[in-house]
Amino acid sequence: MARIDLEGVQHSYGNVEALEKFDLTWNDGGRYAILGPSGCGKTTMLNIMSGIIKPTQGRILFDGNDITNLQTADRNIAQVFQFPVIYGTMRVWDNLAFPLVCRNVPSDQIKTKVEEVANTLSLTHLLDRKANKLTADQKQLISLGRGLVRDDVAAVLMDEPLTVIDPDLKFRLRRKLKEINEQYRTTLIYVTHDQNEAMTFAEQIMVMDKGRIVQMGTPGELFDRPSTTFVGYFIGAPAMNVFPATVKQDHQLDVAGTAIDVEPNLQGAASETLKLGIRAEHISLQDDPKSNDNCLPFHVDRIDDFGNYKLVVGKASGQITKVKVDRNQPIASGEMFMTFKAKNCCVYANDRLISTS
Repeated sequence: MARIDLEGVQHSYGNVEALEKFDLTWNDGGRYAILGPSGCGKTTMLNIMSGIIKPTQGRILFDGNDITNLQTADRNIAQVFQFPVIYGTMRVWDNLAFPLVCRNVPSDQIKTKVEEVANTLSLTHLLDRKANKLTADQKQLISLGRGLVRDDVAAVLMDEPLTVIDPDLKFRLRRKLKEINEQYRTTLIYVTHDQNEAMTFAEQIMVMDKGRIVQMGTPGELFDRPSTTFVGYFIGAPAMNVFPATVKQDHQLDVAGTAIDVEPNLQGAASETLKLGIRAEHISLQDDPKSNDNCLPFHVDRIDDFGNYKLVVGKASGQITKVKVDRNQPIASGEMFMTFKAKNCCVYANDRLISTS
């Protein structure tokens, strides 16, 4: 495995900037996800690391060695693509063994490793089948296995590898990949547009938007303290509730005429750009405001029952607002109050989080 450093990397396709200039380090043995909407630069970044694309500016280091000008074959990288890349006329066994055969690995080691990976991916019963006779998800498992079969790779780069795999198998494979990472400390970098995949797989998640790295952090950090309103919208189901606000006092906002206590010091903040962010999970609904917490009038429009919780949709401060409540809490359409604690409030100026420190 290797530590991967990207120093001053920037990339353009003609006059279109795909990646703004950035510095980044992937630590040896880490488990990462690159998360963002289509067209944000996720695959471009992955292909720069693998050598498919040479960056317009900057350099790539593996364990301190500059490999920017090396071809993909010389980078010791395993890459798994969105759609299966396999040899259809070969048996599953031969597909899995092929990366090792090409490197003249002894046959007994090949046998051991192929059987280990096949067992991990539940492919053992298919080892003698021709790959072109298999289903799309089985073919993708082979493609994934070809990336995992080598122990000597600097990193395994995965570009939306579970797209064609059914949801239950996706869950089991993400768990298997985590086990592989924990057992062998294989550096895994996983590209996805699906926040659930990223949050359940990675130790660290990089969120991208329009060619920029917006935030890097743990799933908890991204959920509790999104660094921008974009991250607040993109992470979480439902997205973070956001309300226009102005400064009332140093630690108090004005939201539609209601005073809201917050932890950040707002002294000097540009009042016209402020927004209050609050997660649906951090809001309580009451018939009347009995607590000492922050409180806003809330009009209930719709109640969606998800079995393990209710999602209440309504309006507060003129904004569509979503609140998660206990499945057993009685909720009726009409007027209620939403309450929430100051510690759970995120305050944004120009769509960027104001620190509490």
